[in-house]
Amino acid sequence: MDAGDLGRDLDRVLISEEQLREKTKELAKAVDADYAGKELLLVGVLKGAIMVMADLARALHTPAEMDWMAISSYGSGTKSSGVVRILKDLDTDLEGRHVLVVEDIVDSGLTLSWLLGNLKSRGPASVEVCAMLRKPAAQRIELDVRYVGFDIPNEFVVGYGLDYAEKYRNLPFVGTLAPHVYSS
Repeated sequence: MDAGDLGRDLDRVLISEEQLREKTKELAKAVDADYAGKELLLVGVLKGAIMVMADLARALHTPAEMDWMAISSYGSGTKSSGVVRILKDLDTDLEGRHVLVVEDIVDSGLTLSWLLGNLKSRGPASVEVCAMLRKPAAQRIELDVRYVGFDIPNEFVVGYGLDYAEKYRNLPFVGTLAPHVYSS
């Protein structure tokens, strides 16, 4: 799927496929440096982090295990509901592990803050966060996100794993939708 497939639904491309690819290499290089000689567990947050997790894992030179969690705080709209539910828990015991949470986007930070508290209660050696996107203007809670790809404006974005009503995740770029898509 590309920008032309969206027709009038696409407002603009915010971050191109090439920019995402280059940033992923940069993030992987930093993660490799920080976790050299350590056993790393990547924890992806479904469904949005699928693209980031896959690309980051392939770009790493550090051996890493992967596991997935599904948590929900969004409905089919563009705003967080504020209620966090675990839809799928980890299969891996975190005791003594170096955990890197891989996220597509840090928005308000409320859901991620809850997740970090949950994971830290499981006895890991460390817990850090890698997010491809962060919206500083939308953050409602102070979070230490160790690895950040791009800081973006407080706009609703889709693509590269991010969706609107379960659509647009498979776009190879990050973009904004035309208002008519979600205003009706």
